[in-house]
Amino acid sequence: MYWQEELETLDREQLAGIQLKGLQKTVANCYENVPYYREKLSRLGIHPSDIKTLDDVRKLPFTKKSELRDNYPYGLFARPIKEMVRIHGSSGTTGKPTIVGYTRHDLDIWSDCVARVVSAAGATSGDVVQIAFGYGLFTGALGLHQGLEKIGATVIPMSAGNTEKQLMLMEDLGVTGLVATPSYALYLSEVAKQKGIVDRLKLKVGFLGAESCTPEMRAQIEANFGIIATDNYGMSELTGPGVSGECICRDGLHIWEDHFLPEIIDPATGENLPEGSYGELVITPLFKEGLPLLRYRTGDITRLNYAPCPCGRTHVRMDKVCGRSDDMIVIKGVNVFPSQIESVLLTISHIGPHYLLILTRENFMDYLEVQVELCDGTLLERYGELEALRKTIRERLHSVLGLDARVKLVDPNTIERFQGKAKRVVDHRYE
Repeated sequence: MYWQEELETLDREQLAGIQLKGLQKTVANCYENVPYYREKLSRLGIHPSDIKTLDDVRKLPFTKKSELRDNYPYGLFARPIKEMVRIHGSSGTTGKPTIVGYTRHDLDIWSDCVARVVSAAGATSGDVVQIAFGYGLFTGALGLHQGLEKIGATVIPMSAGNTEKQLMLMEDLGVTGLVATPSYALYLSEVAKQKGIVDRLKLKVGFLGAESCTPEMRAQIEANFGIIATDNYGMSELTGPGVSGECICRDGLHIWEDHFLPEIIDPATGENLPEGSYGELVITPLFKEGLPLLRYRTGDITRLNYAPCPCGRTHVRMDKVCGRSDDMIVIKGVNVFPSQIESVLLTISHIGPHYLLILTRENFMDYLEVQVELCDGTLLERYGELEALRKTIRERLHSVLGLDARVKLVDPNTIERFQGKAKRVVDHRYE
């Protein structure tokens, strides 16, 4: 299912031509309308006329999230506030948010990008989709909302939380699609199973986003609900959800290259990496009038696949994000991503999918404790079985991480559930 078939199936040469024009226009917009960028480019001796090929993007400086914060609230806007029709902000819970703005043109392109994502995942005008993202400054809820409405789907803007009512409406209103974070979708599916209502639901597809989702977690959500779940990707700085998304083949997330120019760099050196390498995703949006950005460092670790996709779309696919450069935990010199731990835990019987990583420092040494719930609390009374399970978890974690972690098994339903992005890491090392 396509939303804009001609644009989604362009050949590589046509895409490159569109990208070059978009890059040149974006650099000119930054130079002419954003004093911060004009000064930054001038210091490097770069003028918009220097951008003659796509490879010239490498001449441009990176943009980091901290620069948006440093220019809070409107310092990077390329249009006066009277031309902005919407303001969003980052979903962070502390400090001032990262503010992003949209012209009418920006909103139109954004909604088309989301329409492509949901159509590629199989949504149609006949679907009834419940959005369990929190509304507000966060781009996720309204972003998916406008894209789904654009394809003609019926949207239920439920927002996050109130799990009992979520499930009641899913049953009563014949909901066929669910928009949620993976962690909340998992929790909803668990409660639906406990209530014995899964067979009464008409749910067919899940649109998961806003946080990472391991294949193991997705498989558990699909098994619990009896659905197909797809991933989509985006962030407020780039526009919101809709930067990329999975098609029904589910072999990577298509990045809409006529609107976004992706690169993969070494997060330590900033150097571009060869095709197929894992590294940090860098994206230059090619259409944004209100808040143009040059080479935005997402912090997300992935790789790009330019091989043809069986779905017929020609736009490059990115692998599921396997971690964030700024979420990486360093324990005793070992680099650890929470997603690695989650993938291990979800393959082990007798424990639940909810976990917490506790970092501590003792006598100048760092330690990692993995807290995970038991499915059956009575196991805490059976010492031999409990220790055997703990040993299995430690050994499997060690084989993947190359690190010996402490394992604490806790009663069912004692680790906090999250309605938005899950907080899995508690760092006590610098207290």
